[in-house]
Amino acid sequence: MSETVSISTLGSDQRFDCYLARPAGKPRAAIVVIQEIFGVNAGIRRKCDRLAAEGYLALAPDLFCRLEPNVELDPDIGEELQKAFGLMGQFDQDEGVRDIEATIRYARNSEGCAKVGVVGYCLGGRLAFMAAARTDTDTSVGYYAVGIDNLLREKHAIANPLMLHIAGADHFVTPDVQRAMHEGLDDHPKVTLCDYPGLDHGFATEIGQRRNEAGATLADKRTAEFFAQHLG
Repeated sequence: MSETVSISTLGSDQRFDCYLARPAGKPRAAIVVIQEIFGVNAGIRRKCDRLAAEGYLALAPDLFCRLEPNVELDPDIGEELQKAFGLMGQFDQDEGVRDIEATIRYARNSEGCAKVGVVGYCLGGRLAFMAAARTDTDTSVGYYAVGIDNLLREKHAIANPLMLHIAGADHFVTPDVQRAMHEGLDDHPKVTLCDYPGLDHGFATEIGQRRNEAGATLADKRTAEFFAQHLG
């Protein structure tokens, strides 16, 4: 069962919409699903629905709410891809992390979920890393996160388990960036890095041309096992 709920931002009277997918019974835990640059589109909603089928309460906050509320874009359509890049350029990532924190609090306080994890894709993968360092999420997973080399200064603040899926042929995360990620994080006791040689950015998308079935299946299996271990 799915619905749209309204969540208050931290420190103001503003609100943002959040897609929420409920499991059939009592949730095992909650997972915040962090969007790509394409908004809370059909692919992100399907991620939530899949997690709900696995027994989790899944929530996808509309992080672009201040730019264009409820925007949904298709990366396989050139004009929409360019619009997504434009929105990303205007997006305040620090504010986005605060909205993720507000969603975590909503899951705990309004939905009664003691444990809450996050999973993000692309921009959402970067925000998952930031959430791991800046919020009290119980565990975090990032898929093909961008620009992590510029966030390594925050790694000391990561107190709970974090898994990052790295696409080996990611044209947004070049080999030097991947090398910096490994050099900076391989010895971190809370961080697990998973490499996918030959796969490009977006390989685990639910919908569209970027999906690689074998890679997505493997990454999602690892994610499911990681969440089962750390969220119950």
